[in-house]
Amino acid sequence: MDAADASYSAVAEVLRSRRTVRAFEADEVPIETLTDLLDVARHAPSVFNTQPWRVHVLLGDSKRDLSAALMRAHQTATGSAHQAIPHAAPQEVRARQRDFFARYYATIGIDPGDAAARHEQTARNYAFFDAPVGLIFTLDSSLTHHSWLDLGLFIQNFMIAAHARGLATIAQVSFVRYEAVIRAVLGLRDGEVVACGMSLGAPDRSSDLNRMNMPREPIEDFVIWYRAGGSGNRTGRAPQTS
Repeated sequence: MDAADASYSAVAEVLRSRRTVRAFEADEVPIETLTDLLDVARHAPSVFNTQPWRVHVLLGDSKRDLSAALMRAHQTATGSAHQAIPHAAPQEVRARQRDFFARYYATIGIDPGDAAARHEQTARNYAFFDAPVGLIFTLDSSLTHHSWLDLGLFIQNFMIAAHARGLATIAQVSFVRYEAVIRAVLGLRDGEVVACGMSLGAPDRSSDLNRMNMPREPIEDFVIWYRAGGSGNRTGRAPQTS
């Protein structure tokens, strides 16, 4: 195996083995490790090298203070309305969302019809699932969806780098609902909006939630190949090599 093959195999293994984690060990993550992960993530591409991301890293009392404020808001339902996936989303997207919730609630033993239990489980987000590190990712509200894509690439870089270091993450859109609380606690600057939060730490390998393996669609379901034969000559399957 040459160097390129070895590099690809290593990257592919990291990508394929990454999982969303919702149970963490209490072990602290060294500041040096966090700094290194952020340093690696900043090499994400961005439109015209604009690098639109901002990252708020919460540790110790700072994380607990934000969590307490978020939990109070959640218990009193003082957040804004927010739908991560709109009702008008394509049917196949909604179907995968329903499949996720069926698997998720079955794993934690919650009846999907039990609104109170679901509300309580959602609250675990605002405790950062007891992870030692919490992060809030923001960008300026004046930017377009191109910059939101850039932020997503930065977040993906961070998550993959963390996994390669033996750490685990979960990106959490639920924080958007309580942006006003986050703004007040963290003192966000004018125009700064919350894209998502994240929990980071060593995974609790005994947790059933962390062994929940979500399916991925085969590439035939989302890739359209345009063959060398010209316009309109396309197929859902990869062209045969000669």
